[in-house]
Amino acid sequence: MNTKVFHHRLRRLCALVIGFVFLLAGIFKLLDPVGAGLVVEEYYRFLHLGFLMPTAKAAAVLLALAESLLGAALITGVWKKVVAILTGILIVFFTIITLLLAIFNPEMECGCFGEVIHLSNFQTLLKNIILLALAAIAFIPLGSIGESRKKKIIPFLIVAVSLAGFTLYSLSSIPLVDYTAFTPGSELLSSKDGDGDDEDEYTATFIYEKNGQEGAFTLDRLPDSTWTFVRTETIKINGPHVEDNVPILSFKDAEGNYKDEIAASGNVLAISVYDTEKVSGESWTRISQVLDAARTAGFTPLLLTESSIQETESMDAIIPDIRESLSGFLYQADRKTLVSMNRSNGGATWFNDGQLIRKFTRKDLPSEEELLSMTGDDPTETMLRYSTRGRLRYQGFILYVLAMLLLF
Repeated sequence: MNTKVFHHRLRRLCALVIGFVFLLAGIFKLLDPVGAGLVVEEYYRFLHLGFLMPTAKAAAVLLALAESLLGAALITGVWKKVVAILTGILIVFFTIITLLLAIFNPEMECGCFGEVIHLSNFQTLLKNIILLALAAIAFIPLGSIGESRKKKIIPFLIVAVSLAGFTLYSLSSIPLVDYTAFTPGSELLSSKDGDGDDEDEYTATFIYEKNGQEGAFTLDRLPDSTWTFVRTETIKINGPHVEDNVPILSFKDAEGNYKDEIAASGNVLAISVYDTEKVSGESWTRISQVLDAARTAGFTPLLLTESSIQETESMDAIIPDIRESLSGFLYQADRKTLVSMNRSNGGATWFNDGQLIRKFTRKDLPSEEELLSMTGDDPTETMLRYSTRGRLRYQGFILYVLAMLLLF
C-alpha cells in the first residue's frame, strides 16, 4: 500500500469515527428533548445568557438534529467539503465551551450524550480534543478531501427523514428508554424498610424460568421470549450512595408537611406539572377528571406542582369548580424532581407499592376504563412489557439507521 492510499484511508477512518460519535450523540439527545433542553439551560446560566432561557429546548433539539445529520453525512460521505467545514466549526465551538467548563468546573455536566453517558468536565474536554485532532487529519487540507459519494445521497436523505420523524415522536411522547433515576422498575426511597443506612443501594431483579431452571435478570438485560416471567425481587446490593441510584419523591401539603409516604403504598397515580403556566384550562379540567377517575378505581391520586399550592389554586386558567376539585389532590414538589419523574408537563406516573410501573404523557392520560383495567393487571408484567417494547423500538431504530448508512 502506497503512502497516498494509506493517507486517504486514514482520513476516511477519522471521518467515520467523528461521524459515529456525532450520530449517536445526536440520537441520544433526540431521545429526550426535555432533558436536552435542561442541559442547554445550564449552559445559558453558565454563560450568563439567562434571557435566552425560553429558547433552550428548541435550541437543544435543533443542535442535536444538526449533530446527528452531520454524523450521517460523514458516514455516507455526501457533500464532503460543506460537511467538513460545518463539522469543524461545531467541534471548535464545542472545544472552546468545554475548555471553559474544565477551567471553571461548574456543577453541571456537558450533556454531550444526553442522559445515556455521563462525562466529567475534564473527560468532555479530552473527548473534544480527540475529535479536534481527528478532524484535522480528516479535513486538512480541505482541497484534497475527495469527491462526494453521490450514490449515498438517497440513503442519507432517507435517514434524514427518519431522524426528523424520530424527533417529532420524541417531542410528543415519553422517551422510549428512560435513563433518569425515575426509570420503570425503580423503587422510591420512602418505600424501603430498614435502619436508614444511607449507604444501602437497592435494585429490582426479575426472576424468569426455563426448562425448570430459574434465572435472575435486570431490566437492562432481560432474557428472550423462551423464558417465562415468574416474579420480581428487590435486593440490597453494595454500591454508590443510595441517593444517586434510588429516586426520592418528596412533596408537601399546604401546611408545609412532607407527605412522601403517600406515594409508597398501594396503587398511586401521580400527575406532575413542572410548569403550571403552560397548562391550559382545558388540560386542568382533563387532569381533574383523571384524578377523580383514579380515586374511583382505587388509586391514591396525587397532583404534584412546582408552584406553591396557593399559587396553583389561584390560577386564572382553572375554573372555580375544577379548582375546588383539584385542591383535594394538590401537593408541592421540587421542579427538578418533577421533570425527572415525568418529562411530560402534566403527565401521569403509576406507582405500585413505591415501584414505578408506567408513565403517560399529558395528551395520553388514562381513561376511567383503563384505570380500572390497570388495577387488575400484574404491575410487574405491565412494567416489563412497556419497558421492553420501548427499548426494542429504540434499539431497532438505531440499527435501522446504521444499516441504511452502511449497507445501502
